Amino acid sequence: MSNAHRRPKTPDQTRRALLDAAARLGIESGFAAVSLPAVAEAAGVTKGALFHHFGSKQGLVAAVCTDLLDQIDAELEEALGQDSGGYGTFTRAYVTCTFAPQGATSPWSSLSLSAITDPDLAAIWSRWMTGRLTRHAETDAFPELEIVRLATDGYWLANLQHMDPGTRAAPADLHARLLALTRKASSA
Repeated sequence: MSNAHRRPKTPDQTRRALLDAAARLGIESGFAAVSLPAVAEAAGVTKGALFHHFGSKQGLVAAVCTDLLDQIDAELEEALGQDSGGYGTFTRAYVTCTFAPQGATSPWSSLSLSAITDPDLAAIWSRWMTGRLTRHAETDAFPELEIVRLATDGYWLANLQHMDPGTRAAPADLHARLLALTRKASSA
């Protein structure tokens, strides 16, 4: 047994280590390919500890998704709190969070990447986005704002695919242009 397995950890530390390891491995190979022994090893705990906290792979994946969505919600709430409100409030926060330079370990990357290939995760992401759009319908239920969100998703996907940056607008310029579109009067 490795030293990692002998180190005492609190239940919260163990749970956090398992969630982080599963998210990291999910990015690398997709959640469908993630094995429970690999997650336990990456987290430095036993498989028994993993089963104690999550019960099954399905329980672990659901917990990882919930955790990532909680992180995304926290980022969005921070961006929403810095916004002046009104037309396009949620869309501006969505654009800002998507363009934030967080790298591959971002909760946005972790969940979005997996949702592309896993129908169950896609459904979770869809329910989350539908809930957010419902909550912000008064300010963000306009077709032009949907176009901005879809363009933002396209930017994210282009980065994921490592498209040649020379063929696209500079991220800062695109970010500014998309934000500007969220500030136009809704009657336009």
